[in-house]
Amino acid sequence: MNHFYDAVIVGGGPAGLSAAIYLSRAQFRVLVIEKEKIGGQITITGEVVNYPGILKTDGTKLTEAMHRQAENFGAEFKIAQVTGLDLDGDYKTVRTDCGEVKTLGLVYAAGAHPRLAGFAGEETFRGHGVAYCATCDGEFFTDKEIFVIGGGFAAVEEGLFLTRYGKKVIMLVRGDDFSIQAPVVEEVKNHPKIEVRYHTEVVRVEGDSAVRAVTIRDRKTGAEETFRAASGDNYGVFVFAGYAPENELIKGLVELNPQGYVITDRDQKTNVDGVYAAGDICVKNLRQVVTAVSDGAIAATSLEKYLGGQYRKLGLKREPVKKATPKAEEAKAAPKAAAGAFLDDNIRQALAPVFARFTRPIVLRLFEDDSRASAENRRMLEELASLTDKIRTDFVPASGPENKHTIAVCREDGTDLGLRFHGVPGGHEFNSFVLAMYNAAGPGQDVGAENQKRIESIDRPIHVQIAVSLSCTMCPDLVAAAERIAAGNDNVMVDVYDFQYYPEMKEKYNIMSVPCMIVNGTDVHFGKKSLTQLLDLFGA
Repeated sequence: MNHFYDAVIVGGGPAGLSAAIYLSRAQFRVLVIEKEKIGGQITITGEVVNYPGILKTDGTKLTEAMHRQAENFGAEFKIAQVTGLDLDGDYKTVRTDCGEVKTLGLVYAAGAHPRLAGFAGEETFRGHGVAYCATCDGEFFTDKEIFVIGGGFAAVEEGLFLTRYGKKVIMLVRGDDFSIQAPVVEEVKNHPKIEVRYHTEVVRVEGDSAVRAVTIRDRKTGAEETFRAASGDNYGVFVFAGYAPENELIKGLVELNPQGYVITDRDQKTNVDGVYAAGDICVKNLRQVVTAVSDGAIAATSLEKYLGGQYRKLGLKREPVKKATPKAEEAKAAPKAAAGAFLDDNIRQALAPVFARFTRPIVLRLFEDDSRASAENRRMLEELASLTDKIRTDFVPASGPENKHTIAVCREDGTDLGLRFHGVPGGHEFNSFVLAMYNAAGPGQDVGAENQKRIESIDRPIHVQIAVSLSCTMCPDLVAAAERIAAGNDNVMVDVYDFQYYPEMKEKYNIMSVPCMIVNGTDVHFGKKSLTQLLDLFGA
């Protein structure tokens, strides 16, 4: 990572990606810093149908295309936690857990995070009945009654999605009506499996190992009503109560409104010269992808003019920015997929530049049994090995249920690195599986000198088990962070389980939400976590 950029963009969601595209295309040196995953909150959206010009896609595909576009224009990306900002003077400083960078201009596009509803029992039953992602956790409540809290876009869309699983969905709206006007609202109101209760809120949830009772309150009359599940049954409670601005870094540095959102002018400029804001962090009436990318474009073009003035003022000389070679061109030599191949041409093209960076060989060991999953894994590993001489396969019989249809990433000499996937790493987990190989074969993800020291400092055995669903958009972040630590320290082992093959885990750990992480067999955690958060948890 360089230490000086014309512009630094904090946040890798649609707003930040749009700003990166415009600024890098204008030949400025641009760095995008994202703390978790490029793409932002939209990546947890399974279906996007209102983005102009695209009939239907999902949040991950849409932002992956934006990411590639920005990289092809020369923008650089860094996964890091921003720890502080100095915005005074001509040169701004952005401090991260991977070091400091200097910049002439800043686009703050950190977005917002889901807001907790605040009812009694919300934290206690998180992962045991209280959830925040229908795509990730809906299947856990098949044939159950499901409560959905919220009256905005997310609640409406996710409530409809949950009708695929729940026998009944009860939508609890705090106001007298939904807060949006769209055809999908009428679909919700007329859906035979959905009951809508207005001016209603959840007071508390209760239970034992799961949510067995939900108490709601009429906000006008104050009357309370308690739903109690039949013997042996339980409820799901999904929270979509809006978002809170990610403003901790910027608080006290730029002007905010009473709700904590950044105040900007029509050019997305804050009250500080050289500092702009874009996306959900800003004061605005509509928080959607289309408005985020608009903000990013406006912020970038406004910042372009500011940067031009700063170059003249400071007597700086513009250096040409080297554009990245488009990945499709890098991968021209990737062999085409044969009919019925596990890896299609698009995946092969995406893998070619990754494999080209490998610095040492690795072995992918498959513990085979007579299952369909094992057969699929053999096909996949054989095709991966055919794409590079840095991958060798090793097929051995599964010795027991603990390694049935399991893939282990090993060193060249066959030593197990503690990076294992149980099941078939498809869906969203294919990317984290590729990252595991990249981290094992080198050079691996750059996590910064400080985090690398923390990884190497772990001096006790840590066994991490992660239950995932291939449809879960939050799971890969946790998997990638845990496996990056394991790749850098032999004391850490990570076993990732595709939940559909291991129902016994659900019973043993009472899992009703993914990702679910179990540390050393007893310490259970739900939800995604960053590498830094895991290091804190591991005491590194």
